[in-house]
Amino acid sequence: MDQRVQSGSEPGDQPLRLYLVEDSPRIIEHLIAMFDSIDGVLTVGCARTADDAVRGIRSAHPQVVVLDIQLARGSGFAVLRSIQEIAPEAEVFVLSNFAAEPYRRLAARLGARGFFDKSTEFEDMRRLITARASARANHAATQHPNSSSPGN
Repeated sequence: MDQRVQSGSEPGDQPLRLYLVEDSPRIIEHLIAMFDSIDGVLTVGCARTADDAVRGIRSAHPQVVVLDIQLARGSGFAVLRSIQEIAPEAEVFVLSNFAAEPYRRLAARLGARGFFDKSTEFEDMRRLITARASARANHAATQHPNSSSPGN
């Protein structure tokens, strides 16, 4: 499990904290590179197993979790159930090769905000995370309008 936690000093400086749950090292590398290239996003950790994911999410306090269904040990659905208890404020987006409608419905029923097919929807996931980070930055700017003004 990789814990990559940082914190900014001003509320407007706080990035969108993202946690990855994925068992493929190659896909983890790809996702980290993709998400870290988005302004205002910080990957705060990743896990390859269900147990590591629950522990990592509990300690990292992410705003967004990107979750695979099929893990090295355990199920993404078990992680999704746990997130409802340990981090109900986190938005969970499933990114999986198992994108059949029954999986999508179960994920939605368990609280996932969206479901993306790994084989065709990586760019859709990137656009969604970019939009979330932008909305967070815009919200922070309206809450602290002078925090980015010169001389303040």
